[in-house]
Amino acid sequence: MMKTFYQYMMRYRGAKNTDKAYSLAEWMFYDHDFPKQSTDYDELSRYLEWTAPFPEALQTFDRLWDEYKINA
Repeated sequence: MMKTFYQYMMRYRGAKNTDKAYSLAEWMFYDHDFPKQSTDYDELSRYLEWTAPFPEALQTFDRLWDEYKINA
């Protein structure tokens, strides 16, 4: 069974390095409306377009989505 993107991103929570991946994972964890069960790029990117927590969030998401597709 494939992990959701949310599940994949939780690996970045609690990291000692507070980079953009950490920031995005923390925001996803605390955002109760984030589509946590989704594995659909379009659904997740549309949500981020409307609610991006920081300016580089979409670029960070795109980079991490590519990693997710390879590793999940």
